[in-house]
Amino acid sequence: MASSSSSSTATIWLDPNRTIAEIPPLLFGGFAEHMGRCIYEGIYDPASPLADEDGLRTDVLAALRELGYTVIRYPGGNFLSGYNWLDGVGPKELRPRKRDLAWFSIETNQFGTNEFIGFCRKIGAEPMLGVNMGTGTIESAANLVEYCNAPTGTYWADLRAAHGFPAPHNVRYWCIGNEMDGPWQIGHLDALDYAKKAREAAKMMKWHDPAIKTVLCGSSNDQMPTFPEWDRVVLEHCWDVADFLSIHMYVSNHHDQDTPSYLALAQRFEDFVDTMAATLRYVKAKVRSKHDVYLSWDEWQVWHPGETNGRWREAPHLAETGYNLEDALVVAQWLNVFLRKCDVLKIACVAQIVNIISWLHTRRDGLLKHTSFYPFKLVSNWARGYALDVWVKSPKYENKRFGESPLLDVAATYDPATGAQSVFIVNRSLTEPLPTELVWQDGAPAQVVEAWQLTGSDPKQGNTWDAPDAVVPRRLDGVRMDGAALRLQLPPLSFTAIRAASRPEPGRSS
Repeated sequence: MASSSSSSTATIWLDPNRTIAEIPPLLFGGFAEHMGRCIYEGIYDPASPLADEDGLRTDVLAALRELGYTVIRYPGGNFLSGYNWLDGVGPKELRPRKRDLAWFSIETNQFGTNEFIGFCRKIGAEPMLGVNMGTGTIESAANLVEYCNAPTGTYWADLRAAHGFPAPHNVRYWCIGNEMDGPWQIGHLDALDYAKKAREAAKMMKWHDPAIKTVLCGSSNDQMPTFPEWDRVVLEHCWDVADFLSIHMYVSNHHDQDTPSYLALAQRFEDFVDTMAATLRYVKAKVRSKHDVYLSWDEWQVWHPGETNGRWREAPHLAETGYNLEDALVVAQWLNVFLRKCDVLKIACVAQIVNIISWLHTRRDGLLKHTSFYPFKLVSNWARGYALDVWVKSPKYENKRFGESPLLDVAATYDPATGAQSVFIVNRSLTEPLPTELVWQDGAPAQVVEAWQLTGSDPKQGNTWDAPDAVVPRRLDGVRMDGAALRLQLPPLSFTAIRAASRPEPGRSS
């Protein structure tokens, strides 16, 4: 990896007047699917000594609150395309045990729609429900909206009340299927057939509740042979009944073992959003609409190879690989991209929130936090107000995939309500520290309130049950403003988060 010399420096210019957009509240969401141990032995584990009165893991709930999730997407994922929502409501002793053809597992249906709503309420997140566009019908999709959102007095709302929930759940966000562009999907459709079905489903659903927001299936990733034509076709047919277009992506360095290119993947993430944003603009112009549709990146994560065939077991251990330092740095950059693109990207859900391709793993009596947990926690809790249009001058390094990439990846935020400013910086260098100056062109903060740094010498190091704190952020002391500037020595392979204030906070030193 060609890196900068020790004499190289970087400069980050900031100005709270130069904003991109207001940060959407649902940008820091999660995804929970009936896959492996995400639901059973993850969220829901009545046999655990850590379970609450509803069978929910209290340690998992605490960790999810710590992450500050604002929305949770459910129940799938590939699982959704073969799921009958009626199997997961009503008395638990009457719910059917079924084969799940998405992950070749046994589904007990002991956790369903109402349990999910209760779970969301406990962690303070908005529920985002998906409707089955594979084996499901448009009538079944509409019935679920009535079941969740209608006042009592009609069949499906009365059924909800009979199940113990007389008040409507008022679910606002609805995914019209999952990854229907993928041949792996149960009931896979081509773009036009999906668009026709999705349009009619969305019409019926919105007739039940005009306040709901619908999310269309967009491309499952940027490598699909139908990308981005799928998105254009679907949007043209469904524009007036759609509010969001879903996009998905998973990445890994498992096969390539090319860390320099892996750490530059923010360019791929940005290109994906830019292509989708251009598609949205094109279709809006073509259909002559004043209505806007935004992006929902409701599946994203580092996904290393792992078992995905449940072999007809209950809650099998599927895709439970851990995460290391380089994975955490990629996650940090992904979050930076979300902030830089929040003018068009309004929802994002990391897949998944526990056990399956997750930075949280459970045992019956314990919980392990992997490296990527920490950058998400810092960004989701500190990114408030507006995303800033930051100007960065950084040395570059060579990598196989992208040619040259800047050593620094940066995002920043400003909250006019509190005067707080946050800056998130990744140094992609494998070997060299980088002297970096942050310069405020206007609105310089009075003091640094907190600064944290996640770093290490080995990009492959991670946390284990025996060493759970091997790679965790450390608080930086002595980080102080120098007039309108702040100087840092950024270690290689590092993520640095800085929170500053425009006025001194009581009890805090600079």
